Amino acid sequence: MKFNQEVFSTTSAIVNGELVIGGCKATSLAKNFNTPLFVLDEVDLRARVSGWKGALAKHFGVNAGEVYYAAKSFISVEVAKIIAQEGIGIDVCTGGELAVALAANFPVNRIELHGNNKSLLEIESAIKAGVAKIVIDSLQEIDRVQELAKQAGITQKVLIRVTPGVEAHTHEAISTAHEDVKFGLSIASGAAWQAIEKIEAASNLDLQGLHCHIGSQIFNTEGHEIAIQRILALMSKFRANFQRELSELDIGGGFGIAYIEGEKTLAPDTALSRLAAVVSSEVAKNNLSHPKVSIEPGRAIIGPTTTTLYEVGTTKTIELENGGSRFYISVDGGMSDNIRPGLYDAKYMAILANRNSNEKEIESRLVGKHCETGDIIVRDLKMEADVQPGDLLAVPATGAYGRSMASNYNHMLKPAVVAVRDGKARLILRRETTADLLALDVNEALRELS
Repeated sequence: MKFNQEVFSTTSAIVNGELVIGGCKATSLAKNFNTPLFVLDEVDLRARVSGWKGALAKHFGVNAGEVYYAAKSFISVEVAKIIAQEGIGIDVCTGGELAVALAANFPVNRIELHGNNKSLLEIESAIKAGVAKIVIDSLQEIDRVQELAKQAGITQKVLIRVTPGVEAHTHEAISTAHEDVKFGLSIASGAAWQAIEKIEAASNLDLQGLHCHIGSQIFNTEGHEIAIQRILALMSKFRANFQRELSELDIGGGFGIAYIEGEKTLAPDTALSRLAAVVSSEVAKNNLSHPKVSIEPGRAIIGPTTTTLYEVGTTKTIELENGGSRFYISVDGGMSDNIRPGLYDAKYMAILANRNSNEKEIESRLVGKHCETGDIIVRDLKMEADVQPGDLLAVPATGAYGRSMASNYNHMLKPAVVAVRDGKARLILRRETTADLLALDVNEALRELS
């Protein structure tokens, strides 16, 4: 399969038949850091952060809120530092993600805590750290945040995650704003209004605005536009009842990126120009003051920046019942470093990364080394017929939900992550070792339980 710039990071290129990322050869990266390996293009990452930040400022002007990087897509201390240096916020949804942000000395006034089932400890840790906002996801959570804020002697700023009843055009598992989902409080059912009234009555909570996230990997803005209309109507109702206006509208993320031939990453300018027009129209329609508008791109920032390098282990040709054949290429990773094809039937592409080939492309399938038939990285692939053991293959656009969803299935070791720039590479997450796996095993005597 041929190199396609649309799905690779901006500094990636083929030079003398070999993939080069950030000035670093694929063969050199594999030699120095082994495979499987996540290669993060730092220049590309900074540019994408800047692109979303600049587009928000351009299209919303004085009403531009915060760009919150969705940490769930991928986070490490070094990535958090880069995000902070580029001047945007971060959205965390667990105590672990918060701990990483704090370890990076991320400015707490640019951290928001999310999640549908925050523990008391997570809420307490966020309040103690001084995070900017907590996004409320249930009626019970209002009581928890109120009580912990009261104990801390502060008034905690909060948003309410509302469910606007939008069917996003994406996979069901990553569609998050229709009625029958675990996230948010429904506008249609009245739950969102209950939450509003309850927060307004709470002495230690300050309701700043409303939040929604309609789904992920979305290439058009129609769903976002409908959500905006419904949320601003709710904000109008709020003003009529409480004689003040909510100051923030957070429209979440979910902006799509290119993974395969024929797809095109949704540009920040394209997405936000459309959404800015809808917000302006609906604000005028409801006679509201223009709220600060915030967004939460994760995949759109980190996804295209990273490429996974694999080493080919074995190949075989399988004869099919229809008389055809398929070339199976097994590599040294698989569903433990990229579960998305198994979860969502996600599509990826792959290219030969270590050399040039003039052989014809044949029907192929890229698979991992796990004891699962479904351990497939790329189901339908055109790959050069002379791919052989020892070759390197590159799978682009693996920055989002690759390393962050990685597992130890079959006791595989989670891969390293390296950042590349100007022909140099640095390790930002080391490869796990068997010692890491064995360190969790204990041999303790039976004990009485309280």
